[in-house]
This record gives sequence, structure tokens and C-alpha cells, in this order.
Amino acid sequence: MLESWTSSQVRAAEEPLLAAGEPLMERAAFALHVRVAGVLRELRGRVGGSRVLVLAGSGNNGGDALYAGALLARRGVDVRAVLAGDRVHEGGLAALTAAGGRVLDQPTDADLVLDGLVGIGGDGSGLRGRAAQIVDALVGSPFVVAVDVPSGIGVDDGRATGTVLDADVTVTFGGAKSGLLLPPAARRAGRVEVVDIGLPLGGNPAVARLEASDVAALWPVPTAEAHKYTRGVVGVVAGSRAYPGAAILATSAALRAGVGMVRYLGDVGDLVVAHNPEVVVGNGRVQAWVFGPGVSADDASQRRRIAYALEHVVTGGEPAVIDAGALELLPERVGPHAVLTPHAGELAALLVGRGEHVDRAGVEEEPLRWTRRAHELTGATVLLKGPVTLVVGAHGATYAQADAPAWLATAGAGDVLAGLLGALLAARVDAIHEDPTIAAALAATAALVHGRAAHRANPGGPISATAVAEAIPGTVAALVDGP
Repeated sequence: MLESWTSSQVRAAEEPLLAAGEPLMERAAFALHVRVAGVLRELRGRVGGSRVLVLAGSGNNGGDALYAGALLARRGVDVRAVLAGDRVHEGGLAALTAAGGRVLDQPTDADLVLDGLVGIGGDGSGLRGRAAQIVDALVGSPFVVAVDVPSGIGVDDGRATGTVLDADVTVTFGGAKSGLLLPPAARRAGRVEVVDIGLPLGGNPAVARLEASDVAALWPVPTAEAHKYTRGVVGVVAGSRAYPGAAILATSAALRAGVGMVRYLGDVGDLVVAHNPEVVVGNGRVQAWVFGPGVSADDASQRRRIAYALEHVVTGGEPAVIDAGALELLPERVGPHAVLTPHAGELAALLVGRGEHVDRAGVEEEPLRWTRRAHELTGATVLLKGPVTLVVGAHGATYAQADAPAWLATAGAGDVLAGLLGALLAARVDAIHEDPTIAAALAATAALVHGRAAHRANPGGPISATAVAEAIPGTVAALVDGP
């Protein structure tokens, strides 16, 4: 699991070490120069003779960059620096010039740009003044290594509303910063490399990202004594004669995720069974629900079935995935065992219905803020679908998953995710009741498997939602059993 921390958590961890005279900057700069040297070998086949342009702000972030530049200069790199303000880290600048580095007024051509303009004080409003001018004046499209964070992003919330210097690699110290995982800034950070400099980061991380090794601990692997009811029964209220595909995709994904049984409630049971004969049509024992995919506002019969199922969620504590057409039927309050799965437009509509003033663009600009607000207003676990899937659950549990290819932005993908997540909730119902944060972890797990299945369906190329569903079993097997 990749854990990340807020700027205040990092500063709190740094303070006692700095007071004790620990050489944190020296450690950071040394590790940074090693990472940059590795990148130069990849780009040029060598370190010496390469050209590096250091962009240095006035704070410690600029100091890290200047000291790293000095170490690179001693290894034969042509290092030049552009300063973003009147103030500069004097020790770092002295080290750079002593090692043969030069200071320029404007950027010049380089093999690599080392971005030390803004550190963990960035609020996401973008670069301004001299720093923005420097970025605008960069020559060509150089490879960029960001020092701790890409300059201009919101370090704590992932905002990126102004000028940002996009990074190919971000070398971050002590622990990842939350903005490196959160949308929309996550896509500006490139590959994130965490360097241990001895920070005692404790407590709960602000944002986490599940990795492949985390799936085995969360996935419900059956024992030898298992039967279909212990493995979970998920009820699906989805699709209609107008949109039958949603029902087929959601039930297909639930079956392929390994749930014990799928019950279908709706008007296209004949089509669902034709595609998946294992599905049982009609009422019966259910341990978790999926409802909403392919249900339109004028579908009175499906909306009645959803209202029936919601009673079980609210009064009986049965977990549920509440998606698409079911979101507008959500009661005022539910618990974290109910997982909402909107996209940005649907989340905006949900929030407006509860008195907030936001549109789709506002949600996309500040997704963490609005996903948290939706959790606060409804009590539900909220999974916001997007290029980076964001999950906010009970007790502040927050995950940001970036596992899917861009090809997954295709019709029906959300129906597959809903069925997959419903299967997980049904199989882990006891754990969800024992620990309210488990629903968020399972939602993040579903997002990870969904993304990995998309890669597996057709590596590097176009995919369909059906192909993603078909790839779920192999994806789960590889993640649970290892390579």
C-alpha cells in the first residue's frame, strides 16, 4: 500500500529532527541527485556531459534542488540554475557555484529540468509571478524531475487550477504527499518515487493507494468448507427493456468475481439468464445489493424494486452498491455499508439535491472536497469514478486508485464495476458490519481489480465492458495467488 501524508503531518515529523540537528536536506539532496543520475543514464546513456537546468524557489525545496545540482556538477554534469525570486537558499547556491554550476536569468536548453520552484506549501492555485514566467519560458519539452511535488499542485488536496509544471518523475521525501495520489494533480506527477530520509510519519495516512500485494488480504478466498451462501449472495436490480445490457454486465461481473450466487430482479431476466444461466431470477435470500445501472427515471417497476431493496439497506444493514439511476432515490442518510458510485456529473446532482452549489466542472476541479462532502451529507461510502478513482468512507478512510487505462472510459464499464463491487460486499458482509471502514477498502479493491482487468482484456488497446468482465477471473487469480 502506498500511503500519503498532508503537509502538516510532514512538518510535524520534521520539526523534532531539525531541532536535533538531523541533516534532512543533505539526505534529500543526495538521494535526489542519485535519482536524477539514474534518469540521465536512461535518457543519454551517461551522467557526465549531460545538461541539467535547476529551477530554484526561495524555500527548502529550492535548497534541495541546488544541493542536488552541486552533486551532479561534481560528476561532470553541466548544471545551470534559474532563480525564481530575490531570496534563495544561500548554502545550496554556494554549493552549486563552488561545484562549477552557473546561474542564468532565463531558462536554457537542457536534457533534464529539476523542478525546485515550490515545495509542500503549494495550495493548488498554480504558479504565479516569476515562477510562472520561468515555466512559460522553458525551451522545448524537457524531461522534468519534480523535487517533492510538481510545482503548482495542491499538496494536500490535489487541486491543479493554474500553471503547473508537469513532471515525468517526482522524487518525494519521507513519504508521498497526498496531492501526488489525488485527482486531478496525480496525472501531473508522473512516476512517483518515495525516498526514505528518516521521517517518523505516524498516525493514519491522509490518502492511501492499494497495490497488487494488498488484494490477497482483502479478497474473499473460499475455504474448503465454503458453500454458495457463505461465499455471498448478491441481489441485482439493474437494466430494463430499454437498457438490458446494464443488467447483463452487472450480473456477469458479479459472477466472475466469484460470488456464491447472483439473484436478479427486473424485467429482462430472460436475457440475463440467456447470457448467464447461473443467475437466479426473483426474490430470495440476499446479503448485499447492486441497484441502479441502466434504470431510467421513468422506469416505475425498477424504481419500486430499488425502493424495496433500499429498505433492507437502511433498516436491515444489508450492504449495497448504489449506482446511476438509484442515486436520486437515496434516502437522506444511510451508513458506510452503502457505497455510492457516481461519476462527477452524478455526484454534482446528488450534492445539489442536498443544498450544495456545485456543477460537474466544480467536482472535477476539487474532487476530494466534494467526495468528502457527499460522505458527510449521506453517511455513505462514496466512490467517485474517474481517471483516478477516489473513495471516501467512514472515519476519514480515503483511497485514490489509478489502475485503469484510458481505454476503460467506455459504455458499460461502470456496470461492470458495480457488479464486481457488489460481489465483494456480499462475500465480506460480516467484516463490513464489524469495521465500517472496510467498505471503503473493498471499494478501492474493486477499482484496482477493475482497472487491472481492463489492462488484461487487451493490453495497450481498445476494450469493451464485456471484455473487462471476462478478464476478471484471471485478474483475481493472478492477484490472489501471485505471479
